[in-house]
Amino acid sequence: MSSGPGAASAPAPTAPTTPSGPRKSSMFSSLKVRNYRLFFLGQVVSNTGTWMQRIAQDWLVLSLTGSATAVGITTALQFLPMLLFGLYGGVLVDRLPKRRTLLFTQSAMAVTGIALAVLTLTGHVQVWHVYLAAFAVGLATVVDNPARQSFVSEMVGPDQLQNAVSLNSANFQSARLVGPAVAGLMITGVGTGWAFLANGLSFVAPIGGLLLMRARELYPVQRAPRGKGQLREGLRYVAGRPELIWTIVLAGFVSTFGFNFPVYLSAFADDVFHAGAGSYSLFNTLMAVGSLAGALLAARRGTARMRVLVAGAVAFGAMEIVAAFAPSLWLFALLMAPIGMFGMTVNVTANSSIQMSTDPAMRGRVMALYMMVFMGGAPLGAPIAGWITDAYGVRAGLAVGGAITAAAAVTVALALARVGGLRLSVGWNRGHPHVRFVPREQEQLAAAA
Repeated sequence: MSSGPGAASAPAPTAPTTPSGPRKSSMFSSLKVRNYRLFFLGQVVSNTGTWMQRIAQDWLVLSLTGSATAVGITTALQFLPMLLFGLYGGVLVDRLPKRRTLLFTQSAMAVTGIALAVLTLTGHVQVWHVYLAAFAVGLATVVDNPARQSFVSEMVGPDQLQNAVSLNSANFQSARLVGPAVAGLMITGVGTGWAFLANGLSFVAPIGGLLLMRARELYPVQRAPRGKGQLREGLRYVAGRPELIWTIVLAGFVSTFGFNFPVYLSAFADDVFHAGAGSYSLFNTLMAVGSLAGALLAARRGTARMRVLVAGAVAFGAMEIVAAFAPSLWLFALLMAPIGMFGMTVNVTANSSIQMSTDPAMRGRVMALYMMVFMGGAPLGAPIAGWITDAYGVRAGLAVGGAITAAAAVTVALALARVGGLRLSVGWNRGHPHVRFVPREQEQLAAAA
């Protein structure tokens, strides 16, 4: 496979083991890296196609069966492989060259979209075809997701990792705004099959970008050798690193109890404000706008700090509690933007801090564990959120979810502070309350003085 021409005078990058120090970067600084720019542009097209297929897939299943349960089965089949095989996907990613792995997974998802398009356009599609396609995409995602996450560091290096991860999230949120709208127009205008075809063809962009990359400009990463016990090795590695395990634990709590918006928003639109599907769409749109803003703001930060992660999770939970008791539709709708922004702050900061704290040889396994916990939280949390909503009302459900998220963030902060030998210091500074964590030795010296 050709890696494309490169300048003869361009030296291969040397990847430092740690970032040079905290610093702010411009919002789009990582796009100056040619390889990442090709990757980013390919993902713009592909993510839009993916959102189109999600909408078209649900609509097709509903039209074939008339059953919301069948739609739920389709979604479950797409996420089930990650829950079952996600950790093994991480082991494979650590062993394999990531660019070639992505070429294979992206091609597999393209073939799946095109096959579904042919079946739909020829009138032969049946619901089991959609089930099979959803499961096939899920299987490809088992390897594709950790490979894409960990490949970012190979393209940009540690100094630009935070910025690149943030821009990836902004990319995804932009597609979340555009893709469903385009899918709706295409489905009503020319039919569902053409939306599937558009998604299948959209993979030409990321595949082309991967082929055009210059291999010599990638940051070299030593791959894990093939051997027994690598899955257990990855789990032991995470268990021995408090900054990793507590970040993953917090992400799991946020995903499980805080991100159940399909349950909450539809109930608020229908049962609380009696406003119908238009308001449900408005809630989701404003949340996506807030998420996009949160991702772009995160792109300006040069490092991923644990205090930003904890503060973002606390603010996210607090805003959910406030929204739970919003008296009017418009106030509730406006609160969706900051909820989306703080939720994305948690997502981006957790993702980038885990990548920057992980040995490159372990990154695939660690990111697979993180994605399995983060993506697997929704199937576990949704029934709990639904039960609380049915039993006590949707306001109680959203408030409980926000309270658990905020409490988890505070608990993780205290646990990390204890591991790091820190203590909570509360005082006054120029007439204002001052709360921070300080080293135990510093507090003891201050008391002795």
